[in-house]
Amino acid sequence: MRLKIRFQLAMAVVAAGVLLAPAAQAVPSFARQTGMACAACHTVFPELTHFGRVFKANGYVLDNLKQVRAVNSDRQQLLSLSQLPTFSIMTQISYTTLNKRLPDATNPAAPGLTQNGTAGFPQQLSLFYAGKIAPHFGVFSQITYGNDSGTIGIDNTDLRFAKTMVFDGTHTLTYGMSLNNNPTVQDLWNSTPAWGFPYDASNAVVSPLAATQIDGTMAQSVAGLTGYLYFDESLYVEFGGYRSAPQGATNALTGQAGPLDGTFSNVIEGFSPYWRVAYEYDWGPNALEVGTYGEDFKLYPGSGQALTGPDNRFADVAEDFQYQYVGEHNIVSVAGTHIHENMNLVASYLTGAAANRTDSLNTTRIWANYYYQRRYGGQIGWFSTTGTSDTALYPGPGAAPCANSSGTSIACGVVTSANGSPDTDGIVGEISYLPWLNVRLSLQYTHYNKFNGASSNYDGLGRNASDNDSMYFLLWYAF
Repeated sequence: MRLKIRFQLAMAVVAAGVLLAPAAQAVPSFARQTGMACAACHTVFPELTHFGRVFKANGYVLDNLKQVRAVNSDRQQLLSLSQLPTFSIMTQISYTTLNKRLPDATNPAAPGLTQNGTAGFPQQLSLFYAGKIAPHFGVFSQITYGNDSGTIGIDNTDLRFAKTMVFDGTHTLTYGMSLNNNPTVQDLWNSTPAWGFPYDASNAVVSPLAATQIDGTMAQSVAGLTGYLYFDESLYVEFGGYRSAPQGATNALTGQAGPLDGTFSNVIEGFSPYWRVAYEYDWGPNALEVGTYGEDFKLYPGSGQALTGPDNRFADVAEDFQYQYVGEHNIVSVAGTHIHENMNLVASYLTGAAANRTDSLNTTRIWANYYYQRRYGGQIGWFSTTGTSDTALYPGPGAAPCANSSGTSIACGVVTSANGSPDTDGIVGEISYLPWLNVRLSLQYTHYNKFNGASSNYDGLGRNASDNDSMYFLLWYAF
């Protein structure tokens, strides 16, 4: 029978471990706070170990730093604040090439070809504040500069309150709340979209048309509050809701961030309910999780339409699994998820933005990775998107933004579908070398068997799915 970890006692264990352990090789925020190397919570970032999942569920509050403390006359704790701020920085430097050069739309009358090979220096630069804020209250927060936007903005953020109770000396129940801005960013496993494979991706590639709402579509544009129970570090249940919270937009009348009106797009009607159930079984160095999650979205299209009347409805239901083996020298993980989305597109159908009243979309991803001594490794994954053909939702090249003034399509509509199908599938392979736990060099290749509905001439202009294959070189480091 697996020994249940009582989180209140874990601090003593950590303190002893710090005295006996060598200096940490990686020192981002949580490593600074706990005094433990990244390997305690991660196999290879961002994938969590069982201890990392417990640490996250308990609100990121485990620490080994000197505290500024205050108590009242009843010895109730009013303040427990680290003397050192737990900041860290993450940088990604990249180079991306495509299998075939893209059209250059500079001159629609005689389009040329783009330069092949995009350098991101940096592709991304993130500042983190992560760790304990107060007793039972912690945060994972990220602010990111991206070279695609050239701006700094709010990235993944997860504020948590959590406490743990112990029953009969053997059973534990952790209960808590998460305030976050990306559905599934608060999840404990790496089988859900926010922290799932591929863990790193280029922003200089051709991306397919279709994605479900829960699969990153709403990331950083919503605010959600969820409550969860975590029993015996095995059974996890969570429920809550999300509301629109777009960034970088203002109300046309007030000039302020709100209230939201018809100039905003895809505004949630009321609250969008989110749910999650998962169970993990651990034996020795092995851990197996199976679960389900989902969310219902009622969205006003906006974009010039008032936020009243017909809406679009998306019901996302997903299943996931994750297996981990964390040995002394070898680490193996296998995980996957399947998301099914039912769409009721009344609002879009009435305006011609959708050809069908109802559509469906299915996304499947399965991947595996292996690392030797957390230094050499790689991963491979298969992805697939299938769904209902809809010539308005997934338009052809004639509707592409780079059609010329007469409406004649030119060879610019690479993110289009000649047959109105969202079907896309392919594989991603990656090899990595970690000279240190906080530095990774990766080479990733993405191959498309099908792209936006076809393997060849998918855009009606002669471009094939494999033309969008990409080679991605990445230097990633955090400190």
